[in-house]
Amino acid sequence: MMSPPGTQSTPLSTHASSGHLPRWVLNLARGVWIVLAVLLLANFVASIPAYYQIMRTVCTLPNQVPCTMPGPSGSTSGQLTPATVQVLAHLHLSLSAYAAYFITLDVVVSLLAWGLGLLVFWRKSAEGMGLFVSLLLVLLGATGSGNTLLGIWAPTPTPALLSSLFNLIAGAVWIGLGAFLLTFPTGRFAPRWSWLIFSCWFISFLWNASPALMLLQGAVGLLAFGGTLFIMIYRYVRVFDAIGRQQAKWFVYAAVAALCLEALALALPAAVPADSPLQLLFPTLALFPSVLLFLGLGLAILRYRLWDIDAIINRTLVYGSLTALLALVYVGLIIGLQALLRGLISQDNSVAIVLSTLAIYVLFQPLRHGIQRSIDRRFYRRKYDAAKIVAAFSATLRNEVDLDQVREHLLAVVQETMQPAHVSLWLRPPEPSRKRKRWLLARIDEEE
Repeated sequence: MMSPPGTQSTPLSTHASSGHLPRWVLNLARGVWIVLAVLLLANFVASIPAYYQIMRTVCTLPNQVPCTMPGPSGSTSGQLTPATVQVLAHLHLSLSAYAAYFITLDVVVSLLAWGLGLLVFWRKSAEGMGLFVSLLLVLLGATGSGNTLLGIWAPTPTPALLSSLFNLIAGAVWIGLGAFLLTFPTGRFAPRWSWLIFSCWFISFLWNASPALMLLQGAVGLLAFGGTLFIMIYRYVRVFDAIGRQQAKWFVYAAVAALCLEALALALPAAVPADSPLQLLFPTLALFPSVLLFLGLGLAILRYRLWDIDAIINRTLVYGSLTALLALVYVGLIIGLQALLRGLISQDNSVAIVLSTLAIYVLFQPLRHGIQRSIDRRFYRRKYDAAKIVAAFSATLRNEVDLDQVREHLLAVVQETMQPAHVSLWLRPPEPSRKRKRWLLARIDEEE
């Protein structure tokens, strides 16, 4: 895949760093991958009935104490409370039907990770990074969102060997995530000392298993996250080539969207009454961050339509800013018009709502174009300048009739927008007319 014009290559190339493994190492790694995938599939299948029974149970703990899953995961179970069960009854739905719906959706999300992991394994298993990411996706799919499917089928109390195995799987997910963030997409630690940051991920998991020294554990965790963020920015600016930057954009975009959706899923339940039907949707909403993360990770590794991410980011910035601005304007207009109309003509809220809606309709296109220009100038300066240059050239082309002047303008536009190393223009000579061709052929026949 060719890099966009004007992009500078960096010393460490994604292609060079993700080379093929030796044959014997590749076969051994694939064999280990298949064995681990089969064992994880067994855990995944065995956990589904146990998870269904848990979701059919009503959480009777206080609201300040979330219900957690049995087993080593300790994650939030998503069980319904007595208030939401009453809402479910008012909607003429049973707890078993809700549990079946939620489990089905959770399994579909997990199967998405499984499918992407198998696809990456099939397409990229000859590369070390592809093999590692495919196993990480399978791990995420087999353990469910927040490790909810990890070992819940095991008896209580869990035998020591099984408990150690589950802790090892949970640690593999956590440590694998840290290794991915520090080596993606090249598969190497760059700079070399970044393995020290990776050791913080490993230490934080060990201390998570042992709750002693909580203050020191928090400091190590903060160092792991802060150092990883710094390394990711450093690698993007100084290490990645053009394709590596596009891969990083896919993953970062998906991760940011997933974090925003996760924050929304955590904040909304507290803002909505406990007996509202919307409370039934929040556990479902908490599953979608995983979908975004899986899709972003898979697209980044498979390098599918890498350059489309720039258009997606641009549209997200434009329409996200436009939605927030229009919402503020709409609410402000309703409040202001209600106060104004109540004092003047004693109208009710309907007039203020109609006028505010008309104002939003009128402001939509001007605001969208203004925000688009502002974002293009701020974040896509090269594209914005190129569009202005091409528009000016189009206006000149409509009025210019001199071929030499058009040629000079065209070369200048190509040089300024694409900035190539060398520009040359070849003009095809005009072909003779048909009459001229027939006359030439007739003269040739007469001469022969």
